[in-house]
Amino acid sequence: MRAKFIFRIRIIAILLVLCTAGMLAKLYLVQIVHGGEYREQAENQHITPSAHVLDRGTIYFSERDGSLISAATLTNGYTVALVPRAVKDSALALSVASDLIPDIDRETFLAKAAKADDPYEEIGRQYSEDIGSAILAAAVPGLEAYRERWRSYPGDELAAHEVGFLGFGNGTELTGQYGLERAYDAQLTKPTSGLKINFFADLFTNVGGSLFGSDDGPGADLITSIEPSVQAFIEDELLLYQREWNAKTVGAIVLDPKTGEVLAMASRPTFNPNDIKNARPDVLANPMVERVYEFGSIAKPLTMAAALDAGVVVQSSTYTDTGSVQIDGKTISNFDKRARGVVPMQEILSQSLNVGIAHLVQKMGADTAKEYLSAFGLTEETGVDLPGEASPLVSNLESPRTLEFVTAGFGQGIAVTPIAMARALAALANGGQLVAPHLGIELKYPGGATRSIGWAPPRAAVQPAAAEVTTRMLVEVVDTALKNGKAKVPEMSIAAKTGTAQIADPVHGGYYADRYLHSFFGYFPAYDARFLIFFFAVEPVGAQYASDTWTLPFKRTVSFLTTYYQVPPDRAPITTAP
Repeated sequence: MRAKFIFRIRIIAILLVLCTAGMLAKLYLVQIVHGGEYREQAENQHITPSAHVLDRGTIYFSERDGSLISAATLTNGYTVALVPRAVKDSALALSVASDLIPDIDRETFLAKAAKADDPYEEIGRQYSEDIGSAILAAAVPGLEAYRERWRSYPGDELAAHEVGFLGFGNGTELTGQYGLERAYDAQLTKPTSGLKINFFADLFTNVGGSLFGSDDGPGADLITSIEPSVQAFIEDELLLYQREWNAKTVGAIVLDPKTGEVLAMASRPTFNPNDIKNARPDVLANPMVERVYEFGSIAKPLTMAAALDAGVVVQSSTYTDTGSVQIDGKTISNFDKRARGVVPMQEILSQSLNVGIAHLVQKMGADTAKEYLSAFGLTEETGVDLPGEASPLVSNLESPRTLEFVTAGFGQGIAVTPIAMARALAALANGGQLVAPHLGIELKYPGGATRSIGWAPPRAAVQPAAAEVTTRMLVEVVDTALKNGKAKVPEMSIAAKTGTAQIADPVHGGYYADRYLHSFFGYFPAYDARFLIFFFAVEPVGAQYASDTWTLPFKRTVSFLTTYYQVPPDRAPITTAP
């Protein structure tokens, strides 16, 4: 009998312990995890006619040391409004409001106050805590301040295209518009039903379930790979470039070629997401992912790597350069139409010879050339986590003619996004492996749970040997050919190539004779690359060749990254005896 009694006591004690643990866990949820949300809700029951207050996860940039910087967050403030039927002294209400809100329109204010039976007239939104608190403290009948939250962007224009903004779009509900705000809208959005009204009902109806909810649903913060100092530097470089060369569009990407993490991505013209009403509609789309371009000669290293990988040439191979060559009834010429005679493979990249690329493609054949274009990802979207990615324009690769693959081999005739071209070129810096470019790294949920964002594994575009030989050739381009060797950094191996592409004439067909797209890419340290840098500009004015416009910005970027990340030299500088 005594044993049964003790057993029952133990069961009751266990149940009490479990119940207490459950209550403590729920109190943790209420007071710690969702404390701010409940406080916000409680305050709004007293001061606002609206039950809904914006709640959304934060988007973070990641600093070099692992610190997080808010890129998109929530700001608390007030909406100021009139309750006209409660107004007793409209002059007093106006006096108090105008003292706190200098730009208030007096006539409009008095007209709204005169609507005797009107229950609500809004004066303005997104006023500071000080203004809202002062209006509440004044206690003027009919003059009210209602707490609100709104989305704010501490960096203003910084990475505006990549972050995006929160807006109504074509509907009546706030959702992410453009950039990461749109791409991760479902994960960032916190459901309005997420806070339970009845604590005890919630406690006892969750028996057997997770007290802390899922770590795989909405309401998360987004951690990105964008490094704010690198982003700011790149944006400054683009601003300087645009001022000097007056290009219609300029853009840049800095990424880790081994992981695909985007450290910086920017373009101009741009906008301020805190002032979206004054933004030009035509600059909201991100040209780095939503537009396609013919990039020209920066594609030549891809063709060289393909030919090396296919085994049709080796680095020491030569060919006879005649300046021009007939292919499928069309003339392919070097940029200066000058013949070079017998030249080695290196000169195809060092002198950017179109006839040399034609030689490589003809040696491979159209089918093989097509396979390598696909292997480098140029015939598909990248899957980058930004909305609206444009598909490549590569329909002419369905042609059986060799001509289309020759022109594609030197970056004309096919059009791809900047992020797609950067991804393809990054394979040369990554031992021939093609990675998935991305900005999102991790989702962080209320309560501390985190989930890493998975990306497609690397795939081989070319074998490591072909990538290494191509890298060696690109280092030679920088050391001896780019600006006649003046771009060389003695203590650092840098692989790079420029591109100057004609721009297609959509009205008359063919290409404009005096309009160009300038591009430039490079990576370093060349044989163990940490960074790939990609620049492009549409229709710069005052210089014909990309080497004239992009070499200095590229060198400054290399210098900045080397210093900021303390990248050690990978080769000894050449010194001369005194």
